[in-house]
Amino acid sequence: MLMHWMLAAVHLLAFAGAVAAVLARGSALGRMARAEGTCRPVLLADTAWGVAALVLLVTGLMRAFGGYGKGTDYYLQQPLFHLKMALFIGILLLELLPMLSLIRWRIALGRGTLPDTGRALLFARISHVQALLLVLLVVAASGMARGVSLAHL
Repeated sequence: MLMHWMLAAVHLLAFAGAVAAVLARGSALGRMARAEGTCRPVLLADTAWGVAALVLLVTGLMRAFGGYGKGTDYYLQQPLFHLKMALFIGILLLELLPMLSLIRWRIALGRGTLPDTGRALLFARISHVQALLLVLLVVAASGMARGVSLAHL
C-alpha cells in the first residue's frame, strides 16, 4: 500500500514539475524570440521538462499496467483514461519539432556555433499549448480518481 501511495505522489508531483518546466521553457523561448534571452535558460528548462515527462511516463505505466494502481482493466475501460492518453499523445506529437530542434541547438553549441533560433516563438507557443494540455490531463486524472464517468456529465 505504501508503494502505491508513493508512486501516486511522485506521479502527481511530476505533473507539477512538467507544467512548471514547459512553461519555463516557453517563457525562455519567448524572451529569446524577442532577443532578450539566451539558449541556456531554454535548454535548462527543456531538460527539466524532459525529466518530468519521463517520470510521468514511467510512473503512469507502472500505475496503469504494473499492478500499482487500480488495475489494468479499470484503466482500459475508463473513458477518462482514453482522454488522458489522447492528451498525452497530443503533447508528445507537439514535442517532436521542438525536441529535434533543441537537440540540434545543443549540438551546435557543443561545436561552438550559434544555433538557428528562428523558430523560438513557434516553440514558445507549442510549449504553452502543451502546458494547457497537461492541465487538462490533470483534470481528467482527478475525475478518474473520483470514479467520474463521462455518462455522469
